[in-house]
Amino acid sequence: MKISIAGASGYTGIELLRGLLPYKEVEVVQITSRQYEGKYLEDVFPHFSSTKYAELKFDSEIDPECADLYFLCLPHQPSLHLVKELIDKGKKVIDLSAAYRIKELTRYPEFYGFEHSYPDLLEKAVYGLPEIFRDQIKEVSLVANPGCYPTATLLALYPAVKENVVSSEKVIVNALSGISGAGRSLKQQFHYPEAFGDAYAYNPVKHRHIPEMEDVVQRFSGKKIGIRFTPHILPVSRGMISTVVFETSLNKSQLEELYRLEYRYEPFIRIQSSPPHIKNVVGSNYCDIYVDYDEKNKLAVVISAIDNLGKGASLQALQNLNLMTGLPEDKYIKELSENSILFP
Repeated sequence: MKISIAGASGYTGIELLRGLLPYKEVEVVQITSRQYEGKYLEDVFPHFSSTKYAELKFDSEIDPECADLYFLCLPHQPSLHLVKELIDKGKKVIDLSAAYRIKELTRYPEFYGFEHSYPDLLEKAVYGLPEIFRDQIKEVSLVANPGCYPTATLLALYPAVKENVVSSEKVIVNALSGISGAGRSLKQQFHYPEAFGDAYAYNPVKHRHIPEMEDVVQRFSGKKIGIRFTPHILPVSRGMISTVVFETSLNKSQLEELYRLEYRYEPFIRIQSSPPHIKNVVGSNYCDIYVDYDEKNKLAVVISAIDNLGKGASLQALQNLNLMTGLPEDKYIKELSENSILFP
């Protein structure tokens, strides 16, 4: 199978290339980057110089005929239209933007600033969280790869919502992310002198990932649950923690049993006996989850940790690739997760 990666010089694109190195069933035939057009991969990213993709050259635009499957690591609105072009040509697409994640059309102008032009295609897209939508992912040509915050949060919330043990209509989520979640573009607050030794909340009331999480929860449960979500930046390059709090009548041992049963066959979910650390998941496709209970306030506290570039983006995209192409779901990714060579 021939693979093309649009936006291959960003963090998610480079992580995809790292993840694809051991694959024997696919060949990366095109990478794009307007910034590095005409340059070899090894010249821009020297850590690829001894790999089979060292002499791939960056193109400026996607060739819609050169590949069988396309990974789109592009801004939301360019992805919106490119997905349509590629699907019309019979290609498979894994879109890492938010252009096809939310089914509710009215949320796009409100949170992303554009009208969604392709409601029929949006309806056919499958949300690429394998632990919830595995069977649908196997059957489609368009997968909307989840955001990093939603991945960490939804995996922490899913068993409780699925089994109807969340007692309230609102869930409180506080999440912390490494700086790479903002991408490679230069922004003052992410420069080393600005970010080092600092931590802060941002978009505490109207973050773009809120409608994504609420939409997906309603999709798998049929319930409208409000997400009170506050994201924070940590002065680390990558990694993410999401702390999810909700009312429930279950005690700690019942909650822990529920989560262990739900995820007992999942290759990339690890239930932990103590709060997880991001350093234990960085470079991997693992999601580490810890379940606790606040007896005084009758609140469940579920904490998840992922790598925002791994399970939160590119390695999850490879998990979806495996499902879409009939490969074993954990093929190559398990080994990558246990023996990671990290960038950045």
